[in-house]
Amino acid sequence: MDSNVKSVEVNPSKSIEVVKKPYYKATAKEIIVFEHAFKNRLPVLLKGPTGTGKTRFIEFMSHELNKPLITISCHEETSSTDLIGRYIIKGAETIWIDGPLTRAAKEGAIIYLDEIAEARPDVVVAVHSLTDHRKELYIDKLGETVKAHEDFMLVASFNPGYQRGFKELKPSTRQRFVGISFDYPDPKFEAEILVNETEIELGLAKKLVNIAVKIRNLTELGLTETVSTRLLVDAAKLIHTGLPKRIAVHAAIVEPLTDDIETVNALKDLCDLMI
Repeated sequence: MDSNVKSVEVNPSKSIEVVKKPYYKATAKEIIVFEHAFKNRLPVLLKGPTGTGKTRFIEFMSHELNKPLITISCHEETSSTDLIGRYIIKGAETIWIDGPLTRAAKEGAIIYLDEIAEARPDVVVAVHSLTDHRKELYIDKLGETVKAHEDFMLVASFNPGYQRGFKELKPSTRQRFVGISFDYPDPKFEAEILVNETEIELGLAKKLVNIAVKIRNLTELGLTETVSTRLLVDAAKLIHTGLPKRIAVHAAIVEPLTDDIETVNALKDLCDLMI
């Protein structure tokens, strides 16, 4: 597999009992919808902004279902060859190496294509036959068709707000998936997430959440992305290990949002008043 494909396997079934259960706070009916999608062998599309818990959710569900998980972080160079497999030269031989999608189909793993719209179009074409009644993967270079294991599940994520007008998923592709929408949690739940993730005090967690809510509502700033729960967790971790609160907020929340100096300074002033 090329170096530009990141594949991480977590929760192998043989060692599931020693893997720490990922913390996840459900905000709607996403858990039960996913469980039923798995029972019916239906692919799932997780939709929502960056940092709203899509990746953590799929890690949590793989743990709950006791199934191995393979995660692929898609980008503009990710091709179907990266996912399906390729021939490589080993010594004097040319051998075939299965890609992560092929391995997942054969072994019955959950494969998670993070930000699938970022990948090259041939990736979407390659997974089509795994998302309908066929549940099979055609390997063109081998002239073979792999029937997916009964426990195989395809999950993809998509950020519609970020990619609108740039990289969209075609309706014909979206309709192959069961959709689950993610958004920023209710402030009460988001504060609870920060406490569980970082062990900071509840009062401080609420202040961080209030900052996030305020910035999320400042639509006039024209930010490409706004404050995610992930950024709040990062800030809370820095504070928990002793970094002064304002410095932590500046570094973990404000600076990642924009490079515009005036906007950075305005956000810093706002945050200083709130923490």
